[in-house]
Parts: sequence; C-alpha cells; structure tokens
Amino acid sequence: MRQKQRVDQQPGFVLHTYPWRETSLIVEALSRDHGRLAMVAKGARRPMSALRGVLMAFQPLLIDWSGGGEVKTLVRAEWQGGLPLLSGRALLCGYYLNELVVKLCAREDPHPALFDDYRAALLALARQMPLAPVLRRFELALLRELGYGVGLAHDAASGEAIEPERSYVYIIEQGPTPVTAAAGDAEAPVLSGRTLLDMAQGEFERPETAAQSKQLLRVLINHYLGGQPLQSRRVLKELQEL
Repeated sequence: MRQKQRVDQQPGFVLHTYPWRETSLIVEALSRDHGRLAMVAKGARRPMSALRGVLMAFQPLLIDWSGGGEVKTLVRAEWQGGLPLLSGRALLCGYYLNELVVKLCAREDPHPALFDDYRAALLALARQMPLAPVLRRFELALLRELGYGVGLAHDAASGEAIEPERSYVYIIEQGPTPVTAAAGDAEAPVLSGRTLLDMAQGEFERPETAAQSKQLLRVLINHYLGGQPLQSRRVLKELQEL
C-alpha cells in the first residue's frame, strides 16, 4: 500500500482534464519533480470553486495535492502567469505536445529536464517562433529523456562519426547506418549525414533537415506509441489539407 503524501507548491502544467461525477474534474498534470500525475479536483466545476478558471492548459501553476493512490486529490492550484495564451496553429501544436506527454510518459516518473523542455517549447510557441523546429526539438528531447537513446552523431555499426555527405538509414533502437550496409530495408527512413548532424545540434531550419527530421521522428514516435493514434496530429493534418 502506498504511503500517503502531501506535496505543496509544486510547479506544474495541466495536460488534460475531463469531467468526473457531477461537479468535479480528473486532471492530468505534468509536475517538475514528480512527473505526470492524475488528480481529482473535487468541486472544480462548481460556479464558486477556487479552481474554476485556474486549471487551464499551457499556463504555469503551483499545485498542492495529497494522497497515496494512483489518483491524488488536488488541494490547491495557483496561477503563476508569465506565458501568453496560445492561439491558432500554436494552440494545436500545444495540444500535440500534451498528447505526447500523456501517452509516452509513465505516471509518477520524474523528469525535471523534460519539464524544462516542455516549458521552453510552450514559451517558443507563445512567442510565435517557427512551429516545426519547436516541435522537432521537443520530440527529440522527449525520446531522449525517456531513455530511447536516439543516436545521431555516430554510425551505429562502426561507431565512426557521421559523414555529412553520406546517406544513412535509421534503424529503430540501433541508429543510423550507411545505406550500402543496410540495403533492402525499405521501411527505414533515409537521411543525409548533414541532417543527422543538424539534428544532433538542435538545428532544424535547413529545408532538407526539416523534411527528413520530421519523417524520422514520426517513425520513431509511432513505434514507441505502439499503434496508439494521436488525435492532435489528425486535426493538424486535416487543417493542412484544407
């Protein structure tokens, strides 16, 4: 049986909420020092609740909770300000980040560095920075922080440094391998060495790097999702088609 705990003034963000019973909410949140959590916000849907209007996605909070079970009890949430509200395509990208965290991060698995990466991504989206590089940097940071070991700078077979002018295929859970050494693997993404080195440096502005990194990270994320669909990705795709 888990020991009951009380945590106060923990930095966090709301990832998702849904109704529970008549007046309450279940809140999925990302906390800095305790990872992803599920909490019941009792009475949060009542008109006079102190939590009503505070539990907004993409806004920094200080949260207090108690309980030792899988679902905690949210005691208090305080809005900290400092981040502009997201809108338009940036808002949809924010929902995509939240969905990745909910589906890939185990509950109560602390990742303080990922929390900082998440906050930095939200700030970049709020400042209307180019969307694709923001998403690619966060996707890569998420996979690395969760221990999936996305190797980019060295040949997985020989350990030698990636050559910018050479072409590579990326073998999941292994890494990049020269095309000549992996001929016939039609499903593995093909990338230039320059793209791999750009990704390793967090630079996604070059058009070839932008296209190839999107392809690679989509393949990797789909693999680790194990077939779970992403609703936010579907919505983004439909808007692009329109």
